[in-house]
Amino acid sequence: MTDRIILHLDMNAFFASVEQQTNPALRGKPVAVIGSNGRTVITTASYEARKFGVKTGMAIWEAKRQCPQIILVVGDNCKYTCTASQIFNMMLDYTPLVEVFSIDEAFLDVTHSLKIFGTPEHIVYLLKARIKHSFGLTCSVGIAPNKLLAKLASDMKKPDGLTIIRPDEVSQVLDPLPIKDLCGIGSRMEQKLHLLGIKTIGDLGRFPVDILKRKFGITGQHLHDMGLGIDNSPVVPASDQDKVKSVGRSMTLRQDISQRQDILKHLLQLSEMVGRRARRYGVSGKTIHLYIRYADFYTSIGKQQTLANSINQSDDIYKAAVDILNTIELQQPVRLLGIRLTNLKYQVAQLPLFPQERKKALMVNAMDAVNNRYGDFTLTFATLMDTEEKGSHVISPAWRPNGIRCVGIKRFNQWSDG
Repeated sequence: MTDRIILHLDMNAFFASVEQQTNPALRGKPVAVIGSNGRTVITTASYEARKFGVKTGMAIWEAKRQCPQIILVVGDNCKYTCTASQIFNMMLDYTPLVEVFSIDEAFLDVTHSLKIFGTPEHIVYLLKARIKHSFGLTCSVGIAPNKLLAKLASDMKKPDGLTIIRPDEVSQVLDPLPIKDLCGIGSRMEQKLHLLGIKTIGDLGRFPVDILKRKFGITGQHLHDMGLGIDNSPVVPASDQDKVKSVGRSMTLRQDISQRQDILKHLLQLSEMVGRRARRYGVSGKTIHLYIRYADFYTSIGKQQTLANSINQSDDIYKAAVDILNTIELQQPVRLLGIRLTNLKYQVAQLPLFPQERKKALMVNAMDAVNNRYGDFTLTFATLMDTEEKGSHVISPAWRPNGIRCVGIKRFNQWSDG
């Protein structure tokens, strides 16, 4: 598969750039997009803000210390998803093989498009020009023989860059680069590889594969291939992607909580979020995961429970989450709570046989219909009527413009669906 031609397109400071284009008063100024929650962090910073050291994931107080004149803008997810969808639709004019990697990134396999458009550089030029003309936005693009290298290339020149890695240049390009530049090498893996004396991508490619396999199992072979720039994974359009494997939501609380009744109220709210989404997907799950992050931000705990039967009703999810909570002795006040439903199965919607269960199902369906039309928690449990906490209004990195992943996306998930 070395004769493929893959593009990776990465929008530059996407959320912040969209805000600057829709509000001319923000152009040329240091801007950071944040969630609506008071405990939120920086989602995206404009390049003007990045010059001062403002980064994604940074606390607001820290961003203000780095850049006192920074302008904070609460994110508008509808605006971003609408823009992203239109950009991804543009890509389909050049190839049907478009894989959305995140809301601001996509892979395109243009191998068979060259008969129409001539060269991959020409396709990039056309896409960049159309995006700039339609939205005033820039993007960086990598061209390479596979997805791994195309992703790497798009990061090399930002903003508004174009980098090409040709097959005969792979080893020369990879050899001096740090291993963290490879997509899929996180900080923990980087530390483990450093302990083996592996600092650069070249080091990784030359390291004995048998040692990597003993150390990391089947991942060892994958690491070895990455070090050599080998990646045979195809560009998978949304219509061909796997079905959702989990449904989860989390929320960072406005203030740390330690009272059990407060924790239970938030667990009920999360259970309704997860249950409603699972029902919209037409799935139910047997395994419930509860995630807790403590007030010190760094300490967390996660436990799970597998049930005898699959569930997707909010109250059933809540009961299972409470059962897990009852096994945990909290060490600190709680900063973040999350619930995830896994071990999923797709089911045909049908009303239960017994009257009481049928009445409950009809009530839940009615609540879902109202909330889907008029917004989350328009109809809700009485105990949640005075609850203002609705989660952090930041879009999930797993957002997709088509298919199951785009259903009801309004808030950031600790666990993204998929």
